[in-house]
Amino acid sequence: MKKYAVLFVCTGNICRSPAADGILRHKLQAENLDPFVVTDSVGTHSYHIGEPPTRTGLKLAAKRGYDYSDLRARQLSTADFENFDLILAMDFGHLEIIQGKCPEKYQNKIGMFLYYSPLDDKEVKDPYYGGPQDYENMLDVIETGVSNLVDHLKTQINDH
Repeated sequence: MKKYAVLFVCTGNICRSPAADGILRHKLQAENLDPFVVTDSVGTHSYHIGEPPTRTGLKLAAKRGYDYSDLRARQLSTADFENFDLILAMDFGHLEIIQGKCPEKYQNKIGMFLYYSPLDDKEVKDPYYGGPQDYENMLDVIETGVSNLVDHLKTQINDH
């Protein structure tokens, strides 16, 4: 059985998208869904290729029980559109870039990460130039989004 593949996209792939990737992996494992779903994260830009997620993000996520220190930044590639079933943008700027690069036949795979969230604001704010509280806020928003995304993924796994 082919795993359902989820890709998170932010700017440099060192703050938001790796946090979403790591938190989703943790939640999938906790619900014994990890054999059915594969996750990854990328950036729209090449600013940080090969770098790990930010220290602040990793440290604060670890306090919540998440470890995604194994991730390294990479940039969105053409192959990603074919290889992933769901490609989720962290903000509307990312969504626009992804849609602009994506072949027409894969446009239906693209969406906003927080589309699955009850939050009014559908963008995950970038904490990169902020302090620890900005990272805590990011993690709060991502945890909410991931919880709702897991519910959606359960339906996709059954249909996949």
